[in-house]
Parts: sequence; C-alpha cells; structure tokens
Amino acid sequence: MALLEIKTAGDPVLKTVCTPVDKITKRLRKLLDDMAETMYASDGVGIAAPQVGESIRVCVVDVDKKNRYDLINPVITWREGSVVDNEGCLSCPQLFGDVERAEKIRVEYTSRFGKKKTLEADGLLARCIQHEVDHLDGQLFIDIAKNITKGDKPNRKRDA
Repeated sequence: MALLEIKTAGDPVLKTVCTPVDKITKRLRKLLDDMAETMYASDGVGIAAPQVGESIRVCVVDVDKKNRYDLINPVITWREGSVVDNEGCLSCPQLFGDVERAEKIRVEYTSRFGKKKTLEADGLLARCIQHEVDHLDGQLFIDIAKNITKGDKPNRKRDA
C-alpha cells in the first residue's frame, strides 16, 4: 500500500462530478486500500477518490477504525431528519464549519467484491457518507457550511 497525495481546495479535480465505476479491477481495489491507508495516516474518517486525484465514484469511510466501508458508486436513496454539526475535511486543512445534513440515511453501493449492498446509517457515519458523496458530486463542505472557522482542532475527528 502507499500514501497518496491529498488534493486541497482550489484543485479542479475537487469540483468535478465523478464518473461511475463500470468494472471492479485489481487496480481499483489497490486504490481503495491506498485511500484507506492515506485516510488513517491523516487521522480522517472518510476519503473520496477526487481527494487523491481520481475522478471516479469511489469513497472509503471508517468512523470508528473498526468498520471500513469501501463504497463504489454510492447513491443515497433515503434521508430522514436534519442535524447541524461541525465538519472538517482533509482537502481543507484547518478549516471547520457547521453543516446541516440528514440525521439518518440509506445508501446503496457496490462493494469491492462486486456485491450490491444497502446500508442504513445515522450519526457520524451518516454525516461522513453524505460528506464523501458530496465530494463525488464536486462539492466541498465549505460550499455549504453555515460558517467557516480556521484553526487547529487536534482532538476533533475530520469527516474526510
């Protein structure tokens, strides 16, 4: 596995709507593993392919360092409730902001092994998935945050 360069705000790849994945390959599985390693090394809980320069609909999420989800072509099919919470992003270092997101979601995706899956999520997992799917649609959290603050919050987990 390898650590990948994380693209930061201003890089055009982060504003691109990503292309769906049509075939799961050995290269794609390696990319997922490299993305996960990069996410863990950066103390993140999620990372999307455009954050490492790939314009494909793929993201990795692991909010508790125990349950990693490799989401290929994720689609949020149901949302319920609304909650505002503070977010950060690996692509927006030292920026934080309050973002309104659905409290609960259902996401359909393909696993790294080609299996169609459905996941219902709430709390931080739901927030993180929504954050990562936004990346796949070319949107950063700073585009929708109610406010932005700058600073170092070393004890705060970042969503992406």
